[in-house]
Amino acid sequence: MSRAVTAAGGLLPDRHQQGDFFVCDIFDAIPKDDLASMEHPLFSLATRPDRRILQYDHNGTEITVTPSVKGLATIHDKDILIFCISQLMAAINAGRQVSRTLQLKAHDLLVATNRETSGDAYRRLREAFERLAGTRITTNIVTGDKETTTGFGLIESWEIVRKSRGGRMASVSVTLSDWLFRAVVSKSVLTLSRDYFRLRKPLERRIYELARKHCGRQPSWTVSVDTLLKKSGSASPRRVFRKMLRDMIEADHLPDYEMTEEPGDLMRFTPRGGLVSSDTPPPTLSAEAVEEARRLMPGADVYALEAEWRGVWARSGSPRLRKPDAAFLGWVKKRSSR
Repeated sequence: MSRAVTAAGGLLPDRHQQGDFFVCDIFDAIPKDDLASMEHPLFSLATRPDRRILQYDHNGTEITVTPSVKGLATIHDKDILIFCISQLMAAINAGRQVSRTLQLKAHDLLVATNRETSGDAYRRLREAFERLAGTRITTNIVTGDKETTTGFGLIESWEIVRKSRGGRMASVSVTLSDWLFRAVVSKSVLTLSRDYFRLRKPLERRIYELARKHCGRQPSWTVSVDTLLKKSGSASPRRVFRKMLRDMIEADHLPDYEMTEEPGDLMRFTPRGGLVSSDTPPPTLSAEAVEEARRLMPGADVYALEAEWRGVWARSGSPRLRKPDAAFLGWVKKRSSR
């Protein structure tokens, strides 16, 4: 095998190791979302092209969102960012080097975000990339303990690296904004339920984000309809918005949380069984069990697997485990056989 050398006789730098780009190759990474966009409305909830300039000011946080001719980036377009954040966080947890330029397979992105893989799905994916790159954010939101008033695109750039025989995008290169990448590196993220991608309605996705951010694993979170309307970014009048919330309560589709209406025009969010922290300490795994899990599922982020297994353990009532290694590896074997 030939080895490229410099004029001085040494090896050329390994640019991949230096972080010029990051290859999204982690199987079944746990969905992660950045805290800032979960708390504040950066995405349109409209299902048609939205060309409004959005203004938001809450407790010292100021945001202006300006669309391109393609319209504002939507909450469904955000799936792309969630996929990228999830891949980067899984890699960071595994001790790998990352970069804000990612190379990903379009098919993997569609599957991970519970989308169809038809020709129309690839077309919609391309339109989503265009809206993400064209939408401009001006804000003073702090990411990574750094507050700057700055303007940026949700993604800095994107390009189709490779097409399939049918002309569809096969491999895509995406460069995240420095603002978003800083949030990832500082681990300013939260885990989402995989059922998030099953929510069809934009408002359901946005309300789940707010519940996940503000309620988390607390016993409950109560918020006024007015504040929820403001933080959701919905353009609906309050009367219509309240009716939409009541419809959500009746449908009861939110993952992880139950929403109820309280007197005083309030909404209360309560974690479903298993999310509230228990007094039982989480099970501890041995280094040998972690290595065995890596062997059973090569290419998977074993630390993400461990985190997901702990979630399953918590939702099952946090039972005391006599042999946590055996329980974890048994769960991994079932996962690998799916």
